[in-house]
Amino acid sequence: MNALDHAFDLDALLTDTEREWRDRARAFAQERILPVVDDDFENRHFRREFVKELGDLGVLGMNIEGYGCAGASAVSYGLVCAELEAVDSSWRTFVSVQGSLVMSAIAKFGTEEQREFWLPKLAAGDAIGAFALTEPHGGSDPAGMTTRAERHGDEWIITGEKRWIGLASVADVVVVWAATDDGIQAFLVPSHRGGLSTQEITNKLSMRASVQCDVTFDEVRVSESERLANVHGLSAALGCLSEARFGIVWGVTGVARSCIEHVIDRSTSRHVFGAPLGANQLVQSKLADMVVEYEKAVLLALHLGRLKDAGALTAEQISIGKLNNVREAIQIASEARGLLGGDGITSEFPVMRHMANLEAVRTYEGTDEIHSLIIGRALTGLSAFVPRAS
Repeated sequence: MNALDHAFDLDALLTDTEREWRDRARAFAQERILPVVDDDFENRHFRREFVKELGDLGVLGMNIEGYGCAGASAVSYGLVCAELEAVDSSWRTFVSVQGSLVMSAIAKFGTEEQREFWLPKLAAGDAIGAFALTEPHGGSDPAGMTTRAERHGDEWIITGEKRWIGLASVADVVVVWAATDDGIQAFLVPSHRGGLSTQEITNKLSMRASVQCDVTFDEVRVSESERLANVHGLSAALGCLSEARFGIVWGVTGVARSCIEHVIDRSTSRHVFGAPLGANQLVQSKLADMVVEYEKAVLLALHLGRLKDAGALTAEQISIGKLNNVREAIQIASEARGLLGGDGITSEFPVMRHMANLEAVRTYEGTDEIHSLIIGRALTGLSAFVPRAS
């Protein structure tokens, strides 16, 4: 047990099964992802072979019951997210897109035929999914989407554009959200379908070991059988986002832990002014503050996980978790970079890579400002999302 584990005995709060999930995910992240992630980040490389390995590990759609999924608890899923993100946010993001967005949409809103066809493939890592909701001109305003689906007999014709769509260029199926005459609907569009084109966004300075794309739908034809029949408006998409946000609440605690562990190690091995760096009062004060915020973030994540497993978690509570834990992870990473000195900006340490990734994590699945408004609405009963007259 290292110094951080000793300061915070998380194991005492977990079940044997939860610890087993965490330990398997930690072993995979440390043994498979960690040795290559710096090069993958540098070279903008998505290591597709890990998809099948994650399927074999059982973490894709792991809290879905049946259809080849593990049926694990929300806390177990959260612990897996933390271990993956402790190495790099890109791989927690992959698991979130595949499981919390694509697979949860199919599981909750698809027909039995759709579930039986897609979920086992996605769970095994034999297929990859993408979730096409965000648009170029309204990332935080999905209700204003301009992508349209027009019905023509037993077919739908989809036209529009999406942006920042994770995995779109490597996906086998895309869950496409579109406005219709009957409100927002969702469709399962195979990636080879005519009229669907993707363009990877290559000028990213964050999340470089993963794939995000612009996606264009030029009169893409889908059948009525490819519509998610149980979607009735935008609330379905927002429910999927809540699933992904829950994974973020946990995932960023892994980033915070990684940064703290590297600083603790450096503070005892680096000597300045004739003594270990960690012997300085200011350094110890900063370390103490970092650990306190990390422990609070983990306890918040665990509380939300227990609520989720009890079926009592609300969207507003998830917003509190996402807003707080991402914000604190960013602050911890910044403090860690400073304590590492000049070496902190090099790839000798993962901290700058974590800092860059966290800026994306802060933005997707709801910015700080959006989550503040969600919380404010819950507190006051007044919505600040109401459109203002121009």
